[in-house]
Amino acid sequence: MFRDFYELWPEKFNNKTNGVTPRRWLGWANPALSSLITEKIGNGWITDLPQLHLLKNYVNDKEFCLRWREIKMHNKKRLAALIKQGCGIVVDAFALYDVQVKRFHEYKRQLLNILHVVHLYDRVKRGDDANWTPRLILFGGKAASGYFMAKTIIKLINNVAEVINADPKMHEYLKVVFLPNYSVTAMEIIAPGTDLSEQISTAGKEASGTGNMKFMMNGAITIGTLDGANIEIRKEVGDENLFFFGLTAEEVFQLRKTITGCDYSHGRGLASRDAVTYKRPFQPV
Repeated sequence: MFRDFYELWPEKFNNKTNGVTPRRWLGWANPALSSLITEKIGNGWITDLPQLHLLKNYVNDKEFCLRWREIKMHNKKRLAALIKQGCGIVVDAFALYDVQVKRFHEYKRQLLNILHVVHLYDRVKRGDDANWTPRLILFGGKAASGYFMAKTIIKLINNVAEVINADPKMHEYLKVVFLPNYSVTAMEIIAPGTDLSEQISTAGKEASGTGNMKFMMNGAITIGTLDGANIEIRKEVGDENLFFFGLTAEEVFQLRKTITGCDYSHGRGLASRDAVTYKRPFQPV
């Protein structure tokens, strides 16, 4: 986009990952957890988030861990009430809350997530349910008005949810919810109540992502690709506190090059589309 300017002043161009404010997404959205943190390490973390590292001193503190779990359960009950109000679906606060809320787009791979839901449904129907953890899978987000494929994926999610939620056998195993009218206000309840944060965008496509930050600072575990802000979050919390998924950005580029015969060496991600050199037409496999 700015090739001419870059050639004149390359030093003016550098990456800045966007972010969210802890004042709203932890301090305001999760007052019980905020109070517990402040009680233990003071309130400096609100404007200096790295101070949260001081919480490591309480990892083996039984009283602190118990209160942390109680707060999480309280927040999950708030989210369950929001789901009941918005969807009329009753969910168990003791289930694993597996959440993907974000703008609907093919590279964000809500389609891949709902296919995983179909796989889980098939497992239960086949009796493969040993050591099963009850799971609520929550989707939320909006599609651009003219984005037909994104809207089709939303329709698919709702159809799958209708089948699973109507099956009496599934009630103790799996429920699927598409929360309508996703908004910032809803996210203030969703983030504190989430156990597992789905950040599975195709590596190389996600410039940053901010939902992952909101979930992480509220104590959710992230499953995500090695891309965007997930990389920076990993530096802060350590590999043991994230579950990485899928290919790396470079592996994606190489795979795409192999399948399509396109040379992506001139650019990366969405910004590189005009720089692609087509060697041969794409042949569906």
